[in-house]
Amino acid sequence: MTQQAKPPIPAPTPQPEWDYYWEKTKQHELWLMRCKDCNQAYFYPRPICPSCFSRNTEWFQSSGKGTVYTFAIVHRAPTTAFTAPYVVAYIELEDGVRLPTNLIDVEPDPEHVKIGMACEVVYEDISDTISLPKFRPT
Repeated sequence: MTQQAKPPIPAPTPQPEWDYYWEKTKQHELWLMRCKDCNQAYFYPRPICPSCFSRNTEWFQSSGKGTVYTFAIVHRAPTTAFTAPYVVAYIELEDGVRLPTNLIDVEPDPEHVKIGMACEVVYEDISDTISLPKFRPT
């Protein structure tokens, strides 16, 4: 029996309001949006502030540094494109935004992954147009 090739990881489908975000992640930069009226930073990018509903928003470059806000260890992958176990997490960035992502370069067990653990952004180029921001412990 021959072994089948592993399918590619499903890529996000860029939307027009996300174009700038994907352009910047491809350059290995993390850009977020902030409301100029209430000064609230937020993710996912959209032209209306989710806090005060203002359209007075702007892009800004994130430091890419943060801490693990919460995490889960996946032991049963949803498709064969993923290799379990792996860590999914919300990272609370220094900018005040919580970003869903994968935590890499760490053993996927509760002995090694801790809430509050410092981490930084890294990028995985999955296609010619998409680079995924992931995080690793610092």
